[in-house]
Amino acid sequence: MKAAVVTFPGSNCDRDLAVAFERAGFEVARVWHKDSTLPQGVDVVGVPGGFSFGDYLRCGAIAAQSPIAAAIQTHAARGGYVLGICNGFQVLTEMQLLPGALMRNAGLKFICKTVGLKVATTDSAFTAGYAKGAEISVPVAHHDGNYTIDAEGLAQLQAEDRVAFTYSQNPNGAVADIAGVLSANRRVLGMMPHPERVVDAAAGGTDGAALFAALMGGMALA
Repeated sequence: MKAAVVTFPGSNCDRDLAVAFERAGFEVARVWHKDSTLPQGVDVVGVPGGFSFGDYLRCGAIAAQSPIAAAIQTHAARGGYVLGICNGFQVLTEMQLLPGALMRNAGLKFICKTVGLKVATTDSAFTAGYAKGAEISVPVAHHDGNYTIDAEGLAQLQAEDRVAFTYSQNPNGAVADIAGVLSANRRVLGMMPHPERVVDAAAGGTDGAALFAALMGGMALA
C-alpha cells in the first residue's frame, strides 16, 4: 500500500506522519503543495499538522487552494482514503471534504498536552483497530481546534455514526466533544489530536499505532 504525505509551507508534522505510515508498512511518497498530481498508485493521502501558510486568513484556507488540492479532492471523490490531522483537518474542512469548521479554542489559548480520546465508532478503516468506547491517550497542539457545526449537521453526523473520536475532557470547546469526524463514505478522516506522535513507545506512547495498522489492514482487504 502506498501513502502520500503532503507538505505545505509551515507544515511541521509531515515527517512524523510519514514515519507513522512507514512503521505500519506503507510505502511513502512525499508531495510538495505546488505539485498538481499525486504519485501514481497512491492509496491514502496524509495531510499533516502544522501552520500552513502561517494560518493567515483562516487556518487551512490558503492550503486548500494549493495546486495539490484538486488532486486530493479528485482522489477522495473516486473513493481514495485521506487522513487529515490537526492543520490537515482544518484543510479538509476548507476543501469541503469534511463538514463543519475548526474555530478558535474556547479558552483563546494554544493547547499543547496529551488528552484522553474515546473511540466513538469502529466502523471505518481508521478506527477498526480499537474497541468501541475505548479510551486512548493522544497529544493535541492547536489554537483553533474548536470543532463547530450546526445542529442539523451534528444530527446527521451522529445519525450516520460518523463521529470517529470524542474528547474525554473537552479541551477546546468542540461541539459534542468531537475530536474527529468521517466523510459520508467513511474514507476521509479529520482529527485534531496527533496519532502520528504516539506510534513509538520510546517517543512517549503507542496509542496511535493501531490507527495506522488498521488502515493498512483495512485497505488491503478493500
